[in-house]
Amino acid sequence: MNPKEKAAQYTFEKIEKKFHKDFILGIGTGSTTNCFIEILKEKKPEMKCFVSSSSASSDLLKDAGYIDAELNDVGGPDIYVDGADEVNSKFELIKGGGGALTREKIIASASQKFICIVDETKVVDRFGKFPLAVEVIPMARSYVSRQIVAMGGRPNYRIGFITDNGNQIIDVLNLNFDVPYETEGRINKIPGVVENGIFSARKADCIVVSDGTKTYEL
Repeated sequence: MNPKEKAAQYTFEKIEKKFHKDFILGIGTGSTTNCFIEILKEKKPEMKCFVSSSSASSDLLKDAGYIDAELNDVGGPDIYVDGADEVNSKFELIKGGGGALTREKIIASASQKFICIVDETKVVDRFGKFPLAVEVIPMARSYVSRQIVAMGGRPNYRIGFITDNGNQIIDVLNLNFDVPYETEGRINKIPGVVENGIFSARKADCIVVSDGTKTYEL
């Protein structure tokens, strides 16, 4: 198994006994999350339904026979499982490489527990190597970009990509991450920003890391 598969396997074994007929699973988006979904398809644990951050993840679980539910109808998931682009020792995250950051943050915030699964390359001392995704309303893209430049950031429009919410993504480098919580809030105050990929206000509750030989909780 590769590191992503090992992290997903460890996570499933950690929560396997928590599945039951009324269990609600929150599921994220991306390659590591897909490894976890493949385990669900194989093991077929019992659950009431799932809430997903993307159409892609929903399609995979619906193919396995699970019920796709709306967050409005079921409330918060018992556990939310997702990956990340960067994680630090404070359990803060950078997410959004797959473009589903807004729905991911909503589901994470509504969940009782958020488990983040990553390979060891995603663990960093300081954020910034991976671009920060910012979801914007299309008409505000240029305005938001100018405001981000004023913050010292270097925005790059993700050409040809539309989120499941019908919006656009700006990927940003060169931001100040001395205090991720402050940067998260400052960006979200810019009119036209829907959400950004800093998960500091809602951190992970548990981070599972694997390098392919060992798997551990950060």
